[in-house]
Amino acid sequence: MIKQTWRLWSIAILISFGILITGGALFRIQVLHSDSYVQQAGQQYLNPNYYQEQRGEILYQSPGGELVPLASTKTGYMVQVDRSRIDKDPEELWQNLAEAVGLSVEQNEQSMVDRLRGNKGHVDVLRRLSAEEAAQVRELNLRGVFVNPEHWRYYPGGSVAAHLTGFVGYGDKGRQGQYGLERSYDEVLSGRSEQGKWDLFAEVFAGFTLEEQEDDIVDLVTSLDAMVQIQLEEKLKQVKQEWNVKMSGGIIMDPQTGAVKAMAVYPAFDLNNYSENVDGSFSNHNVERYYEMGSVVKPITIAAGLDAGVIEPESEYYDEGRMDIDGHTISNFDGRGRGYIDMQEVLNNSVNTGVVHIMDEMGSDQFAEYMRNFGLARKTGIDLPNESENELRNFDSPRRVEYATASFGQGIAVTPIGMARALSALANGGRVVEPYVVESYRRTGGELVPLDRGKEEQVISAETSETITRMLVNTVDEALMQGNFKKERYSIAAKTGTAQMTDMTYGGYRDDAHLHSFFGYFPAYDPQFMIFIYGLEPQGVQYASQTMTEPFMELTDFLINHYDIPPDR
Repeated sequence: MIKQTWRLWSIAILISFGILITGGALFRIQVLHSDSYVQQAGQQYLNPNYYQEQRGEILYQSPGGELVPLASTKTGYMVQVDRSRIDKDPEELWQNLAEAVGLSVEQNEQSMVDRLRGNKGHVDVLRRLSAEEAAQVRELNLRGVFVNPEHWRYYPGGSVAAHLTGFVGYGDKGRQGQYGLERSYDEVLSGRSEQGKWDLFAEVFAGFTLEEQEDDIVDLVTSLDAMVQIQLEEKLKQVKQEWNVKMSGGIIMDPQTGAVKAMAVYPAFDLNNYSENVDGSFSNHNVERYYEMGSVVKPITIAAGLDAGVIEPESEYYDEGRMDIDGHTISNFDGRGRGYIDMQEVLNNSVNTGVVHIMDEMGSDQFAEYMRNFGLARKTGIDLPNESENELRNFDSPRRVEYATASFGQGIAVTPIGMARALSALANGGRVVEPYVVESYRRTGGELVPLDRGKEEQVISAETSETITRMLVNTVDEALMQGNFKKERYSIAAKTGTAQMTDMTYGGYRDDAHLHSFFGYFPAYDPQFMIFIYGLEPQGVQYASQTMTEPFMELTDFLINHYDIPPDR
């Protein structure tokens, strides 16, 4: 009985002792050192975007083949103020802070003082401080002032690949990717499954905290080549300056695989200062807009006719210069009739009535089926956001004239990436491939995880692909600017396009507005690159051969030298 009583007293004493220690600790935390703990907790809580802004890098290849960032994350410090706890006049507080980091007191003084006034709430005062600047602020030991680490998105190239990369901004879920790869791979780059879990103990005793919940953040390894991207952007800028186009765009891709080597829109904008973009939109027009493409569609119509067996390159028809269809007159670009001509001349001279003849020989249903099989009726599936649907309602019409205009690229509208994919099938043996930008993920330890990009469909035979390629090489060698751009040691397959643009106010087409485009691939019979460039509404010039030939050939020369491509003839 005595032993049992002693045990009970022992347990009671231990419990009492524990209560005394716990109570003392709580008294020390909540009373004696409350300011210190609130300060520490505030440093965890006041910056809710700290964890959200940790993101993987977006990488592309440098000239030496190293992976360098298009988008990365920088780390620094921010100063935040709990206005309910400050014990200084806002003007004096700002003066202390500004002097600590080497700012002129007058710099942003009124706006900062206004932000510091008030009885409650937290405000950001200084951002992106160095470790030294942060230490200077901490040494002031100002009540209600917190120095927190922060991450922010940084784009080393500034405006390089701006429309393709996108940026991180505020969205429905806080900080998240906006536009481009930042948006389409937002979840992968952020690597977050849960955010904002509360730690109950810290909330009760110190104020606040935020528990980090982190998955594996990975980097994106793209197929882009830094030097190719810069060259493309420079040529698009030249087109804008020389011909005063509203907008120019371009894509360089591997037609064999669909890997995008460069993609750009001009005017561009600085990703690090995107709020100052006044020259254009953030949208990537190569993916998010569609256009009537004009004569670059003609090689597809000719390839379809070849594959269907209704024509050969030597097949002739009589060109009167115009055709009347369903009460509409379709004319050649120059209104001329050329008499008996073969299909090579149809291509070389971009004869509208010639491709309408091919469509008639196939029949509208078979022609439409080929066009759909080239992928023109569906999205490409490229790994970029907001891809537009193409506009092919002409193929739902019972009227022959709708199919006739589609044969030379009017009345149907296609995205530039959709056009580039379809034209690549002419180059690669007849396969419609899936364009892509990201080749692999790179995990934290450096492991590269390739992405499966094997989707493709056969639309024309390899023999047809070789035949249309031979015809396009002839176009460059003999017809393009009278053959002045023929390369003696390299075979290049190419075609220009000049399309009328629709009148959005009154309907029909405008006489004063055109889209100029140029596509080509090389070395023609084993192509490594397909280039597609275009410009909206060039001024003072009529045909795409005048505006786009030189930029295309300069890009070709650069790629040949950059990749040391051996001659093929």
